[in-house]
Amino acid sequence: MRHALVVNHPDHLTKQWAQRIVNQNDTHVMVSKVKPISVDVGTTTRVRIEVEHDGPATIPRFWFVKMPSLAWRARVITALPRLLPTEVRFYREIAPVVPINKPNVLAATSRLGCGSTLVLSDVTECGAKPGQPSDALTVSQAELVVEQLAQLHARFWRVSNDVAHYPWMSGPTRRLEDHLGTALAVPLMKQGLQRSRSIVSNSLQRSALRYACHRRRAMHFLTQGPQTVVHHDCHPGNLFWQHSRPGLLDWQLVRTGEGVSDVAYFLATALTPEIRRRHELELLEKYVAVLASRGIDVELNKLIERYRAHLIYPFEAMVVTLAVGGMMANDDNLELIRRAAAAIEDLEAFAALPI
Repeated sequence: MRHALVVNHPDHLTKQWAQRIVNQNDTHVMVSKVKPISVDVGTTTRVRIEVEHDGPATIPRFWFVKMPSLAWRARVITALPRLLPTEVRFYREIAPVVPINKPNVLAATSRLGCGSTLVLSDVTECGAKPGQPSDALTVSQAELVVEQLAQLHARFWRVSNDVAHYPWMSGPTRRLEDHLGTALAVPLMKQGLQRSRSIVSNSLQRSALRYACHRRRAMHFLTQGPQTVVHHDCHPGNLFWQHSRPGLLDWQLVRTGEGVSDVAYFLATALTPEIRRRHELELLEKYVAVLASRGIDVELNKLIERYRAHLIYPFEAMVVTLAVGGMMANDDNLELIRRAAAAIEDLEAFAALPI
């Protein structure tokens, strides 16, 4: 049964559990040993394990397992918006038609009252290198990621009939997440800004608090563009690189939204301010060009205005992450806040919002 695959603690990753995973693909393969490699606790608990078995190379020997966070604060924050169950549904229902590099899924299961477990092939087994949150990408790397994002967005532009089959990406759970974000916006913004006050200017702090007070109106404005499928968490730590080809990890925030929001999140967090300033326009032009090659015409000037407004979210996300604590290494978190703050100030992003 599917719920027999659900685990809630690294100690539950036993040989018997791994055998049940393998049996879904080949009942003749026998698992002999499960060896833990690493445990990382953030928004989820992420465990890398080595699984010894007598099967073919097509069955991975290095697995990446995601389960609910062992950190109580992160677990509370992620429980109501059902972030891990959302990622499970992504891999079970829509991942096969998403045109972007992503890990292979071995098991994806969620059961109300029991929990959720996602088992992926570890990307390192095929020679890929996972990114780190504070990685600073080169321009050539950024071009590749922007191209991949454009292909993803073009595939589902204006929310095609395909997405209509997946109402969970814009349904009650996502609306609940937005309501929670609005309800907690002011206290979390205050706490995050207090912890990052050494790198966020006083004027930006005042603008951020004003935004938090009017977040509902701002979110309504930011949802007015053409809708597509967005990753919604495109920082460098959610990338991996396989023979110079980028891929995306951590789809627990996937939803319908405006495509340029992913581009804004990515450029604000993945590039140093110096590199972003020099190459921001050409990267946005690249995004527009790839969309055009897929038959989607977007006016660059209008896109830039929407891009400016969407720069607010990566800043907010990183400040809130710092306020909650335990979801990202502190130094990495502060670096991403520094980059996002610079992007907001360079483009006067708060002025692009009707608040």
